[in-house]
Amino acid sequence: MMISNPVLAGFHADPSLLRVGDTYYIANSTFEWYPGVEIYQSKDLADWEHVISPLSERRLLDMTGCSSSCGVWAPCLSWADGVFYLIYTNVQSWNAGPWKDTPNFLTTARSIEGPWSDPVFLNSSGFDPSLFHDDDGRHYLVNMEWDYRKTGGYQFTGILLQEYDVSQKHLIGETRKIFTGTALQLVEGPHLYKRNGWYYLLTAEGGTTYEHAATVARSRSIEGPYEVHPANPLITSYDWPDHPLQRAGHASWCDTPNGRTYLAYLCGRPLPGTRNCPLGRETGIAELEWRDDWPYIKYADGSRNELYGASLPKWPPLTFESPVNGPAVAGSKARHYTFEGTVIDPAFKTLRMPKDPEIYSLAARPGFLRLRGGQSPVSRYQQTLLARRQEDFSFDAETYLEFEPESFQELAGLCWRYDEDNQYLFALTHDEDKGKVLATISMNGGKYFCTDNTPVGSAKGVWLGLSVRGRNGFFRYSLDGKHWNTLRPILDSAMLSDEYFREGFTGAFVGMFCIDTARYAAAADFAYFDYKPQ
Repeated sequence: MMISNPVLAGFHADPSLLRVGDTYYIANSTFEWYPGVEIYQSKDLADWEHVISPLSERRLLDMTGCSSSCGVWAPCLSWADGVFYLIYTNVQSWNAGPWKDTPNFLTTARSIEGPWSDPVFLNSSGFDPSLFHDDDGRHYLVNMEWDYRKTGGYQFTGILLQEYDVSQKHLIGETRKIFTGTALQLVEGPHLYKRNGWYYLLTAEGGTTYEHAATVARSRSIEGPYEVHPANPLITSYDWPDHPLQRAGHASWCDTPNGRTYLAYLCGRPLPGTRNCPLGRETGIAELEWRDDWPYIKYADGSRNELYGASLPKWPPLTFESPVNGPAVAGSKARHYTFEGTVIDPAFKTLRMPKDPEIYSLAARPGFLRLRGGQSPVSRYQQTLLARRQEDFSFDAETYLEFEPESFQELAGLCWRYDEDNQYLFALTHDEDKGKVLATISMNGGKYFCTDNTPVGSAKGVWLGLSVRGRNGFFRYSLDGKHWNTLRPILDSAMLSDEYFREGFTGAFVGMFCIDTARYAAAADFAYFDYKPQ
């Protein structure tokens, strides 16, 4: 079975790949989105099922007040002696001049679905922590080191190693710097592996944009010295600017039961004709082949050194072969979300804090999702927002809303957003002269814009829609669910990408919101939410 990349579409950054028995797991960064750490499981590396997110309680993760693209960076999921280990960074500042505050924590569970233990603080010397379980029973933490004294991208000063004592639940012994990176610079994202007596150090280098890459080095001793792969980097898109999968790097690997090796890596798909990736950093997979105890990307077309001379192909493959036989898996699917029952679909995320059932209620009006108004769309504390990833360049989103705003300070509707500074809101609100109106609000680089308010009369409810076709998006509405009106302006999806201001790490989301900056009390009722790839 041939599988197409990316295997996890939309914002799924920094994949940590693990196999336990016949099940594969991928853990991804979630940054300011709650719950923290996204985990998926699969039997064939093609069909991925969402697992309950582990950091779903404030005792495990509190991101109140954190800036955009802070929060959970590059988690590492590992397993030893019947226990799952999850290490994560809760970044609390990252772009405040030369400083970064990056406390690293560890939580464990006997089952991938939890319960997860109270977090143990490890260190804060740098981010991207990873735990390695050696075959002699010892455990080691690796993370990148951040040196605030340096400038110009040279703050990434190497990879640190320290032993972790499982019984005492803290780090022990001396901290050693085992690798300072290569000429690609910006060394981070370390993972340690052992094979045939060699220790392999897999790191990310080059930054997370178009220069991104994964570097491999090896040593006979865990403390080094480490020699760099003779054809380094292992994977990158840098020298093929027209490749559909760009920004390849930040990777991890695992072996199958029969000894094949697969690499999960970060990648991004630019909008055609642009360098903007509104879908964010996604997850792709490649098979590795081993030669002279070094890993190389394996290509389905058999591309090898004979074709490329001394420069081996290192590009992310568009397809790879599954380790098991089975039917091909379709890509993104249309989803119709209803709000019956007692649990909101886990595809929907909140910002920085768990879903309070008093604010995100399925019980207040059975069959509807009731959102209680929160703070403004630029708040880092108490926004009321429920959104899911954009997974496709072209899609339609739709909902039905009943809301009776009494002032301009009460708004509810559809959002299409990247972060607080870059987002679009399609809001049902109140105007003193026109009554109930629809307004298109945009935040572009932190600057506020609003179109003329469109009256909707005394309609009990309004159908709201968003249609996106590549770079262009349009809000639309209906008063009967059949006849739709498209509103201006044209929305630019490129604005919802890392590259737009080069100041973030996430991706575009679409969802529902409710704002009440006067009383935090207004209630908006949503009957359903549709997401349909086009």
